[in-house]
Amino acid sequence: MTRTLPEYPWDTLVPYREKAAEHPGGVVDLSIGSPVDPTPEIVRRALTDATDAHAYPTTVGTAELRNAIIDWYARRRRVPDLEHRNVLPTIGSKELVALLPFLLGLGTGDVVVHPTAAYPSYAIGAALCDATAVASDDPADWPDETRLIWLNSPGNPDGRVHGIEHLRSAVARARELNAVIVNDECYAELGWEEPWTDEPTPCILDPRVTDGNRRGILSIYSLSKQSNMAGYRAAFATGCGSVIASLTTVRKHAGLMVPAPLQHAMAVALGDDEHVALQKSLYRRRRDVLAPALDDAGFRIERSEAGLYLWVTEGRDAWDSIDRLAGMGIIGGPGHFYGDHYPNFVRLSLTASDERIDEGAARLRAAASGGETLQERR
Repeated sequence: MTRTLPEYPWDTLVPYREKAAEHPGGVVDLSIGSPVDPTPEIVRRALTDATDAHAYPTTVGTAELRNAIIDWYARRRRVPDLEHRNVLPTIGSKELVALLPFLLGLGTGDVVVHPTAAYPSYAIGAALCDATAVASDDPADWPDETRLIWLNSPGNPDGRVHGIEHLRSAVARARELNAVIVNDECYAELGWEEPWTDEPTPCILDPRVTDGNRRGILSIYSLSKQSNMAGYRAAFATGCGSVIASLTTVRKHAGLMVPAPLQHAMAVALGDDEHVALQKSLYRRRRDVLAPALDDAGFRIERSEAGLYLWVTEGRDAWDSIDRLAGMGIIGGPGHFYGDHYPNFVRLSLTASDERIDEGAARLRAAASGGETLQERR
């Protein structure tokens, strides 16, 4: 069956990119959360050391990688007692998000719940298997037909963090519905507000959430953000052994395997916390520069307590804000890209160089003081 999918949303930014490109100081692109800093040397060296990959890799991952995932969850996510059967490496996290409804066998009549402010791939995954996507943050409102529930904490685009009690209530409702519940946790190491400044945000597999029972619960994680490994497509799913086994069977038949050299690089990255702390300090500095400049320019920052983005509003339609920013040579992402509930919000990424972040902040401060850009004079 041929399926018609919506237009890729970022393509609609082309006119605003063209306007921003006219700025004499160049473009400050804060629209995409793609890392700009180098992949750590320890990871690149590990990849080089593993290039003799003459045999097919295994779908379930090497023992080295599975052990590294288990150790990392115990050390950084407060999740003890995981076993090899509880973990599965994936080819990045986006393919898992988009394919999970299909991999779980969902179809017509089934409901996939996702946050009201959500990355589009959650709904796209439902569309790919003819399931119905429903945006809802309140477990009490999740329909009886729900078979898969997506949480995203810390959230993209809004940086919202769910505490232990909210995760507990979500898991309880998922079990009432006999649905699989998944928390997309790829920004877990990037908390900015207390109590997440010096520790990771809560994991859905935390025993305080599960009471020791992981049935129907998955956590997914990506090394793209914490380790600048977006180009490696390095991620994994962890949790309920039965769900992992089901996913593994389908992925074996489909030949979905993480390349062997990347598996070694992933294991090395997971074993080194120092480079993660360094990367977080870089993002902290950029956030500390950009946030007050946005405030000065009339933007209100909401949520954004963790993650790679600032979720901001001027109280008017996001496309008007995008146009204003383009006049300063700054590109952001309109709230319309992330569902129907936040049409007045804009997402701005911290994944730009220090120089570009500084330049963007300077332009925002100039706007606040009445300075005009080239486009505004025209």
